Amino acid sequence: MPAQSSSPEFARPENNRYPGYRLGYPEEGRGSMAPMRRRVPALITDYAAAAGLAFVFFEYDSIAILLLFFAMTTVGIMLFGGSLGHLVFRMRVTRLDGSAPGYLRPLLRQLLVTLVLPMLVWDSDQRGGHDIMTRLALRLV
Repeated sequence: MPAQSSSPEFARPENNRYPGYRLGYPEEGRGSMAPMRRRVPALITDYAAAAGLAFVFFEYDSIAILLLFFAMTTVGIMLFGGSLGHLVFRMRVTRLDGSAPGYLRPLLRQLLVTLVLPMLVWDSDQRGGHDIMTRLALRLV
């Protein structure tokens, strides 16, 4: 049984057998942590959708791309549990207990994603800083 985050054993090597072990998630399949081979194409899909809309409606303005990316991904996570890219690549954003992310957490998560830097900090469960700070996880469907 994995250690809980409040216990001293949480950071021990035996509690890092695979990404998501410490959180009680399965190693593979439904409910496991989403791998990078799905996360990166999902991010590219979301950005391309925002860039396409900005090209059509805002003369490809860089601020419009950023705002569209933020709005589309935030609303998607709030309403459907994932952005367009997440849903295409069969992933969902959940709270650590598996419940829906709600409204405030996705807003904060996507604000951190647009800053980029939190996305570059990872833990052994393959959660970026934006997910760690909002207590969310990107999992396979």
